[in-house]
Amino acid sequence: MISTFKDQSRLPVYVYASLNISCSCPAFFRNFNLYLLNMKRLYLVEPVVALYAFSSFLIYPLVQQYVYRRLWQQLTNTPYPVSDNTSRCAPSNSSSNQTDFHKEVQKQASLFSLYSELLSTIPSLIVTLVLVAYSDRGGRKITIIMPLIGTLIYTSTFLTVSFFELNIYLLIGSSFLSSLFGGISTFLGGCFAYIADLCQDDRQKTLRMAGVDMMIGLLSGVAAISTGYFLRAAGFNWPFLTSALCQCLILVYAVFILEETVRNTPADGSDIDGSPQRPGLRQLIFGLCQIFARASYKCKIVLALLIIIFTSFTFTYIGGISLVTLYELNEPLCWTEILIGYGSALSTTVFLTSFLGVSAFTYCGVPQLLIVALGILSVLSGLIMVAFAKTTVLMFLVRIPMLLSIMPFPVLRSVMSKIVSKSEQGKCAFGHTPWMHVCV
Repeated sequence: MISTFKDQSRLPVYVYASLNISCSCPAFFRNFNLYLLNMKRLYLVEPVVALYAFSSFLIYPLVQQYVYRRLWQQLTNTPYPVSDNTSRCAPSNSSSNQTDFHKEVQKQASLFSLYSELLSTIPSLIVTLVLVAYSDRGGRKITIIMPLIGTLIYTSTFLTVSFFELNIYLLIGSSFLSSLFGGISTFLGGCFAYIADLCQDDRQKTLRMAGVDMMIGLLSGVAAISTGYFLRAAGFNWPFLTSALCQCLILVYAVFILEETVRNTPADGSDIDGSPQRPGLRQLIFGLCQIFARASYKCKIVLALLIIIFTSFTFTYIGGISLVTLYELNEPLCWTEILIGYGSALSTTVFLTSFLGVSAFTYCGVPQLLIVALGILSVLSGLIMVAFAKTTVLMFLVRIPMLLSIMPFPVLRSVMSKIVSKSEQGKCAFGHTPWMHVCV
């Protein structure tokens, strides 16, 4: 085939490479690998977090809606009632059978969510322990890339089940499979440890972590507010496909563009901080225990209390918020997909307002523990209002007292990262981020 071209020097490069593929393949791949190694990389993890938030919240409000609708069809043998108003929930138009249908579907949807989380929580915790603690020696990128692969598997499975109308309980299996790559706790633990590696002072660390939370809120809001219209116009398949494509883009950025912050471990077998390495899981457990062993008595008490506060607050906040969509779908609200999208978008504005709150309070010199207390009070007042919200207007007003509810997250992370050394940021991240997955 090569002899048919008299002047190969004038051919395009990619044509010439394809013609000589049999003899130049090894050289081509060597040059390509050198190009990847020498290409300019960025110490910028914010784009990864932003696109991850967008792709996740593009389908997050739809997951429970999809399961709810499929269960409705299975349990009632009727199409799911779709309308632009909530008249289907009005007492005059609903019989006792209709009310029983709503209760049964909500019960089954709650159990579906419970089973899915139970099967994914334990593997995710184990993987988070291994990856985030290992990142102190092996690099932060693995804690970012692995959860992205798991999320892509989960989204692709949702797309497949939705497109071919397969059994929805396959989604529980996909939750278990994706958890073997870590979860959101692994991803956020790696991202915040990555940021802690780059920051030089406490103020910069606090503001940059709060800025990441703000980016999560902004991109999540944009995605959430569009889900209702996206679902109404194109159904479930296109949002799932769009989310999967975004996650592929994030994965490419994380693998080829994002620079590593942790350099190679010394060849003499010492860890980053000079202590000898131990093989396998023993090293990971030992390193986690060393955070407390090396600290003073006062620091041990403070760090333990901070982890308890972070865990308790996460259980309360994320555990309560995760049930809001099911509450909105059922009587007495019976929200449509449009209203759920607006509600989810309003909920994400707390990331922006909390970032502004942290910035303002930090600038004014307010103690960090007082900032945490204000955030906890914000969540407390909002969840109390949710318990008594029986109308659409009141359900929207619930978001007002929760405007500062995210403030404790970046502040507590920053305070905990100050207590430990730079070589233990990953282990510190493991100390609190896994509970974000458990509480769901």
